[in-house]
Amino acid sequence: MERVIATRDILKASFSLAVLGAIASVLGACATAPESRSATTSERRSATTPESRAATLSTERIAEILASPDRSAADRTNDIRRKPDQMLAFIGVRPGMVALDLSASGGYTTELIARAVGPMGRVYGQSAPRDPARSPPAPTAPEGAAFPPSAMPQTPAVVATLSPAGRRTSPQALAERSKNPAAGNIIAVVQPFESPIPAEAASNTLDLVTLMFNYHDLGFLGVDRAQMNKAVFAALKPGGMYVIADHSGRPGTGISESGTLHRIEEAFLRQEVEAAGFKLAEQGNFMRNPSDPRDKNTPDPPQPKDEFVLKFVKP
Repeated sequence: MERVIATRDILKASFSLAVLGAIASVLGACATAPESRSATTSERRSATTPESRAATLSTERIAEILASPDRSAADRTNDIRRKPDQMLAFIGVRPGMVALDLSASGGYTTELIARAVGPMGRVYGQSAPRDPARSPPAPTAPEGAAFPPSAMPQTPAVVATLSPAGRRTSPQALAERSKNPAAGNIIAVVQPFESPIPAEAASNTLDLVTLMFNYHDLGFLGVDRAQMNKAVFAALKPGGMYVIADHSGRPGTGISESGTLHRIEEAFLRQEVEAAGFKLAEQGNFMRNPSDPRDKNTPDPPQPKDEFVLKFVKP
């Protein structure tokens, strides 16, 4: 009888311990659940910061930008040879970016990027200062047509815009473009090529730098290109992009034809840029023309110049 009672007491004790253990488990789960939910919410928040939400422009958004009715007739004509839909897609522009357009000239590319990055972003359009006491270096021959008029569709709008209008300085052209609210985020910058970035953006600030079809000109202009590329490298954030497009020269010509044929050897340009620390990320072939002999300023017979587009990244 005493053994039966003892056994019953042991079973009661075991049952009580099991119940207490279960209660403790439930209480522990309740105590840790909010913390677990909080961590999940935190992860969701970190994954939806403004920077991570900004995706590259869709094909539809690029088409909207190019079809904007407030774009000029001259820019629309330039679209025929510059293929801005493919260029913007290749660059990978995102809303909110801070960009610099080197050698902005009349601002065709500057405005496209300004529209693409939107009101939360900004674009610096750089041009070199002019010394009023002396004339700037001039090429041996004026630049020929990269896309000869005879190779373009001869619509009335195209014919009307082939004649050059009164030439303005780059800052004047950019100031005129920035009057349009869609391009009000353009900031004209007048600084030498060797130090082209404004002080507020000179260190790990920029997301993107572009140099469209003018790198070859730096040859006859006597620019210290190594110093310029180092300044661009310093100004870009890690992962920032440096996109260069230019007219292709023949192997072995380097930059020697910058003032004559207005071309540059692709391998030569790549070597110079990589020497500053950049890594080649992607090559764009959408402006290539393998039929161009690359031995004349304007191809003969008339046809588009062979042109390359390179995307470099700061590691």
